[in-house]
Amino acid sequence: MRYRLNMRTWNHPHILAAGALALAMLTIARSGLATVGEQRARLPPPAPCSDAVEGVWKSHSYHPSHFTSWSAFTLEIHRVQPGSTSLVGTIANHAWVGGADQEQPKRCAGDLEYVVSMDAVGSLVGNQVQFGGVGEWRLDEVGCGEWYGGYNLDNFTGVIEPEIQEFQSVNNDGGISVNEPTVFRRVKCLSDALEPKGEVAPPPYQPPVGCSLW
Repeated sequence: MRYRLNMRTWNHPHILAAGALALAMLTIARSGLATVGEQRARLPPPAPCSDAVEGVWKSHSYHPSHFTSWSAFTLEIHRVQPGSTSLVGTIANHAWVGGADQEQPKRCAGDLEYVVSMDAVGSLVGNQVQFGGVGEWRLDEVGCGEWYGGYNLDNFTGVIEPEIQEFQSVNNDGGISVNEPTVFRRVKCLSDALEPKGEVAPPPYQPPVGCSLW
């Protein structure tokens, strides 16, 4: 899930320091993970939707034991077709380095800020959801710091609680994230997510061409 170091760049002085920090952080007890209550308190109000899973889901987590200490994930989830249990969509992660008081990124207040996204697929069985990245991840933005490494695709599994519009999940990325609690709340229904931005004017009238009765 999180920024991971590329072994080919370990001779860079910044990477040596970052590598030492990452190794130290890995030794910290996993009690440093963000609690469900803390994550829930940071999320915007829920958006009740008619579909059980489609929509935009957001998380907002602080992980003091990680190299990038804040992560704000956005899942956009679609059914492959109406009624299908197969899911498609995207995962985006806006991550930044900062202390516990830096819930929102302050440009270059920390060592690194970036946005990564990826295509995703998954499934819905009852209220059980699996939704994970596929293919190549994309580095969409580096707001501060320098990017030297790679990224592990995120994979969320858990249960949707429809009465509160939340998806209680764990993330496993094959790297630093191992059964990492991540709370998502649905903040937008799919019809809202797909609405065009701004006013859309109808096309100008085009008289028919070809044969005429006159």
